[in-house]
Amino acid sequence: MRLEEEIKRRRTFGIISHPDAGKTTLTEKLLLFGGAIQEAGAVKSNKIKKGATSDFMEIERQRGISVATSVLAFNYQNKKINILDTPGHKDFAEDTFRTLTAVDSVIVVIDVAKGVEEQTEKLVEVCRMRNIPMIVFINKLDREGKDAFDLLDEVEQKLNLKVTPLSFPIGMGYDFKGIYNVWEKNINLFSGDSKKNIEETIAFDDVTNPDLDKIIGEKSAKDLRENLELVYEVYPDFNREEYLKGDLQPVFFGSALNNFGVRELLDCFVDIAPTPLPKKAEERLVDPNEKEFSGFVFKIHANMDPKHRDRLAFIKIVSGTFERNTPYLHVRNNKKLKFSSPNAFFAEKKEIVDISYAGDIVGLHDTGNFKIGDTLTQGEALNFKGVPSFSPEHFRYINNADPMKAKQLDKGISQLMDEGVAQLFTLEMNNRKIIGTVGALQYEVIQYRLEHEYGAKCTYENLPVHKACWVEPKDANSEEFKEFKRVKQKFLAKDKQGQLVFLADSSFSIQMTQQKYPNVILHFVSEYK
Repeated sequence: MRLEEEIKRRRTFGIISHPDAGKTTLTEKLLLFGGAIQEAGAVKSNKIKKGATSDFMEIERQRGISVATSVLAFNYQNKKINILDTPGHKDFAEDTFRTLTAVDSVIVVIDVAKGVEEQTEKLVEVCRMRNIPMIVFINKLDREGKDAFDLLDEVEQKLNLKVTPLSFPIGMGYDFKGIYNVWEKNINLFSGDSKKNIEETIAFDDVTNPDLDKIIGEKSAKDLRENLELVYEVYPDFNREEYLKGDLQPVFFGSALNNFGVRELLDCFVDIAPTPLPKKAEERLVDPNEKEFSGFVFKIHANMDPKHRDRLAFIKIVSGTFERNTPYLHVRNNKKLKFSSPNAFFAEKKEIVDISYAGDIVGLHDTGNFKIGDTLTQGEALNFKGVPSFSPEHFRYINNADPMKAKQLDKGISQLMDEGVAQLFTLEMNNRKIIGTVGALQYEVIQYRLEHEYGAKCTYENLPVHKACWVEPKDANSEEFKEFKRVKQKFLAKDKQGQLVFLADSSFSIQMTQQKYPNVILHFVSEYK
């Protein structure tokens, strides 16, 4: 019985948004309510004053953006909450896409002034494809922004969602008085102070009560009554089944920086969010309540502590319990491994845990055994699907700028590529190394980390490549495939897994290749094997 109870306590979710919508600030305030931290780090104007708790890589502190997914856990109302704070910057979208394979639900953060932005659209589309339950949090209400109803329309149209507001703002910007909580039927008054537990909450199930005019003023009370009437008429009632299927998205309003509306979001989330969900493996559907342990690697992080050169593989536990010092099967390598110090996380603070349950994220010290997408089980050969590697959009040769440090450079590149920061291709013809990334900012991150974590220096040279296409011949011994390899030899490379890749210089070149060699299939996504 204990296993089922522990799994029911778990809530594992990701926070996604466009950069600067306030995602990292919201993460911090959730931790503040969970009692996991005493004081939040202020993230303002791209200078991190105190250092946001979830941004713990040096380069993140300097740039004021999250470039890697952070894993944070805390207890709240007898529930164990696991948060995955993802990068918002589009150059790190691949890390976010992979993280979405490890969450059971998502909170989407939207800036009240900017509305729905491009990166939010892409990420929500991935969630919709996977039917991940979503809650929308409209942030920064203490600033002037778009009208609440216009925002709700925009969320429905641009993100193709069906929304129902579970809280509604009283005014906005300079007139911001507070929030009416539709879910709990009460009013939270805003005092503009971001310390914990400052706002006054007044139970108010009947907004027609004249006392409302005394509390928030006649004009605000009149506006609120009209707005709520419209909300009840236009939007559907909240239905948990529809939310869990991904067909209905509750919306909350608030100001994460001022800690306003965050508790309401968290209280409702704890009530309605799904417990750990079953996950599809290539072989079968795996249920979290199964006694046998299974889990998969969705992220690898080198040098969590630069002094110790350690790599951590982040494992999402899909079923059963993971116990310390117990041998588990590494399915791809077909060998048993055991782990003496599995970590649970609170940003920079790591704790060694003896037992973890389905839904939890565990960090395992890794000496190079793991790749993203690897499965660990109690013995059954399972392979979890859907941890993709996309074709990069930028390609550059990487050159060694310090011949004395060739070993350090090779080691650094190898470890950073295992993390999924970027992809490495080695040309068949001359063994030159090419780094492919989703965004140009990753080159800076790689250069910075190679120098500061591995003591190696590199330079880049541009390379006119349009797309990397993974090559799958229908018959590897056919004359057609041999001719393809001979004609395209200058453009052929191997990826880190040893798979053959065609580096096409234009979409026209891909089209012509597909026409000329119909039995050579080109893929634009490589699922990690």
